[in-house]
Amino acid sequence: MTKSNNGPFTHHERLRYSYLLKNLAYLNGQQASEFNYLQSKLDAYEAERSYGRYQEQREDDYQAAWRQSYDNRRESYQEPDYENVHQLTDEGLPIYREEAPQSRPERKKVPKKRRPISKTASKPSPQPAKKKRPKKKRRLKKVVKLVLSCLSLGVVFLVLAMAYQFYKGTDLSAAGNNGKSYQPALVETFNGKDTRDGVNILILGSDQRVSQESTDARTDSIMVINVGNKEGKIKMVSFMRDTLVNIKGASESEYSQDLKLNSAFNIGEQNNHQGAELIRETLKRNFDIDIKYYAMVDFETFATGIDTLFPNGVEINAKFSTVDGKKVSSVKVPDDLRMDKNGHVPNQTIKIGEQNMDGRTLLNYARFRKDDEGDYGRTKRQQQVIQAMMKQVKNPLSLFKGPEALGKVYSLTSTNMSMTEMLDLGLSNASSFKKWYQFSNYSIRW
Repeated sequence: MTKSNNGPFTHHERLRYSYLLKNLAYLNGQQASEFNYLQSKLDAYEAERSYGRYQEQREDDYQAAWRQSYDNRRESYQEPDYENVHQLTDEGLPIYREEAPQSRPERKKVPKKRRPISKTASKPSPQPAKKKRPKKKRRLKKVVKLVLSCLSLGVVFLVLAMAYQFYKGTDLSAAGNNGKSYQPALVETFNGKDTRDGVNILILGSDQRVSQESTDARTDSIMVINVGNKEGKIKMVSFMRDTLVNIKGASESEYSQDLKLNSAFNIGEQNNHQGAELIRETLKRNFDIDIKYYAMVDFETFATGIDTLFPNGVEINAKFSTVDGKKVSSVKVPDDLRMDKNGHVPNQTIKIGEQNMDGRTLLNYARFRKDDEGDYGRTKRQQQVIQAMMKQVKNPLSLFKGPEALGKVYSLTSTNMSMTEMLDLGLSNASSFKKWYQFSNYSIRW
């Protein structure tokens, strides 16, 4: 089908384009694609046509200028007639045989008007002369670098020294306070659970060595420490060992016959050394407390750790309630670490007031419960001991003795915390040691 005066369209395309244009708002997908094709075809034609008109106009101007130049040369040089020459260009002009093709006349260049430049702008701005640094500043910079390098080396040396002290403390071949050496602590089964706010750690004080496999074990210190909470504080709650609770597998159903909380530890130890796990289950069952980690320390471990970490003792204000309704200035407490071979336990006299206690004295002070406050008074003293230790740990000088104590305590402590987890908890909650501690007691009796 040939094109007529329909532009780029055939007759059929022109009719189709008119129909689609009139019904543009009602086209389906295929019809819209067809219309876009015809429209693009028409746009290309219009663009080509407008460019052709511009070229034709430029060619007419060029022909007129060329012909004028040709006529002038013909008159001046009297060139022969080329009417009979049959070699012509497409525009009907003769082709010269000997001369080079005529170049296109150059356009006259219109000089651009330059903006007036101010005298101040024409002059380059003077650059300030570079000042030489005085020799004193150079020397100061070298001194600062030297000091920083020395400090860096000092920090590395300190870290290595602390690491050496830690591994030195893990050597259990050295004798304890009673002249006997120890074996590494046994790690018990403990199915820890995450809590909603921070991390809960169960602290147990056992009267048996954590390296022994004896099932006749008791605990008179049951605490839960919460660290990493939203308030940024270290929270502690003490559970009195005589608190009546329902123990799974031991108490009657429907809470009709409950047992003392301390019994859960003894029952668990008799069941393949699961005393800490049964304490965890009992606290969850009765108080809905989730606990992640546990740490169980015996008497000897506690005293050894205190003496290593605080060689000058722990500063504490000893307090006792009345004994048999009478105020006392001193109290005789059992000295379990001095028990002889016959099982006889001597007494130690502790005076009321400010004093520095070594590990053995601090242990006896925290375990005493023969005043009129009984177990409640003992939990208060245990919290007082922990608070006094935390207060003294803030002293940076204690860090030089700390790694050795941590090494000993870690090896003699039964815990499910790895050293990496312990360091992570300590470093991430270091700021909490500068804040106040929140203590509370929990006791239910029927």
